[in-house]
Amino acid sequence: MRLTGAGGQIPLEPKADRETVRRHNLSLVLRAVRDEGEVTRAGVSARVGLTRAAVSSLVEQLLESGFLSESGKTFSGQAGRPGTVLKVARTGVAGIGVEINVDYVSVCVVDLAGTDRVRLVEHLDNRGAPPDRVLGRAARIAAGALASAAEQELWPVGAELALPGLISEGTVRHAPNLGWTQVAAEGPFAEALAALRPGLPQLPVRSENEANVAALAELWFGGLGDVRSFLYLTGEIGVGGALVLDGELLRGAHGFAGEIGHVLVDPDGPECRCGSRGCLEQYAGQSALLRTAGIDERTGAAGVAELERRARAGETRAVAALGQAGLMLGRVLSGAVNLFDPDAVVLGGIYRPLLPWLSPPAGDELSGRVVSGLWPKYGTRLRASSPAADAVRGAAALVVRDVLADPVAFADRAAG
Repeated sequence: MRLTGAGGQIPLEPKADRETVRRHNLSLVLRAVRDEGEVTRAGVSARVGLTRAAVSSLVEQLLESGFLSESGKTFSGQAGRPGTVLKVARTGVAGIGVEINVDYVSVCVVDLAGTDRVRLVEHLDNRGAPPDRVLGRAARIAAGALASAAEQELWPVGAELALPGLISEGTVRHAPNLGWTQVAAEGPFAEALAALRPGLPQLPVRSENEANVAALAELWFGGLGDVRSFLYLTGEIGVGGALVLDGELLRGAHGFAGEIGHVLVDPDGPECRCGSRGCLEQYAGQSALLRTAGIDERTGAAGVAELERRARAGETRAVAALGQAGLMLGRVLSGAVNLFDPDAVVLGGIYRPLLPWLSPPAGDELSGRVVSGLWPKYGTRLRASSPAADAVRGAAALVVRDVLADPVAFADRAAG
C-alpha cells in the first residue's frame, strides 16, 4: 500500500511482526543492563517502559544465551520484593579492534561492557612496506590477542580495522603516510588471520578511519559528560580529524569527512605526501614536530616522550616547535569551529601529553578568530582526550555495538 503526497509516492513501513518486536526488546533490555552496570529486573522495566513480566521473559532469554549474568546480590530500591542484580556477562561474546598506523600496530579486545580486556602493541615501521606484509603483521598480533581472549573465555565475533587515510567500502583509497592507494584491506587481513587459526571460523572484518573510531571512543568512554557535539583531532605521523554532532559521526557524502590534516595553512609551505603543499600536517604532525624540535623524526613514540621532556625542561627549540604547531592548529581549528559550532575541541594521540604547550597558542588563535569572539566563553572546551578512549578501543566497541543492537544474531557465539 502506498500514499501519494505532494512529493510523489511515499511507501508505508511494513508492520513489524512479533519476532522483530522481540528482537528489538531484547536489544533494549541488554543495552539497559549494560548502561546501568548493575540493575534489577524492576529497574530495567522502569528504564525501558516494558512490563515486569515482559522484562523477566526477555532477561531469561538473555541469561540462557550467555549475554547476562546474575550477581547473587539483591537490591530493594524498587517497590516490592528485593530482586537479584543483573550484569552483562564478562565472558562470551566480545569484539576485537586492530589499529594499523605508520609506526605501530595496536590490538584490543573488549567485552560486552566495553571493558578493555586484552591489549597488545608493537612498534613497527610500516612506511613503504607492502600492504600484504603490514596486514600479515597485524594479523599475527591479532591472533595473539585472540588466544589471550580465549583464556578468559572471550570469543570476539568480528574484527574492526582502524586505518589512517580515506577508507571506503573496505578499501583504503588513499593513505599517503603509509604509501597505500586503492588497497583492499579487509579480505587480506581476514585471510591472514584465518591462516594463523586453522580449524576456527573466519572472523568477519570491517574497516574504518582511525580518527573516526577514536572520536567514537571519546564519545562512549571519555570524560565529555553531556557534550554530544565535538571536533576530535588525533596527532600521529599525520593529523586526523572527526566531527561528532548530537552523538552521531559526520561522515560526509563519500565517507571522507574529517581530513583536517590536509587543510591548507600556507600555499607556499612544504610539500605534503598528499600531493599538496603547506598542509596542517606539515606543521603539526609528529614528524614535523620532532624535526622542528631537533629530534630524529624516526624515533616515533620515544621521540614524542623526549619532546615532552625537553619542553618540561624549558628547552627553547622544543617549546618553539610546540608553539608553532599550536598556532597552526588554532588557525585551522578556528575555521572548523566557525563552520560547525561544536561544544568542545578534543585533542588526542600525541597531542594529549603535549597539550600544556599547544593549548596557549591554539587558544589565542581561537579567541581571536572565532566569530564574535565567542571562544573566550568556552575556554575550557579545548581539552585533552581521555586516556580511556583511543582508536583501537573504539574499533573493538563498534563490533560490540552490533551485538547490543541485535543479540539474537550472535546468540550462537555467546558461549564460544
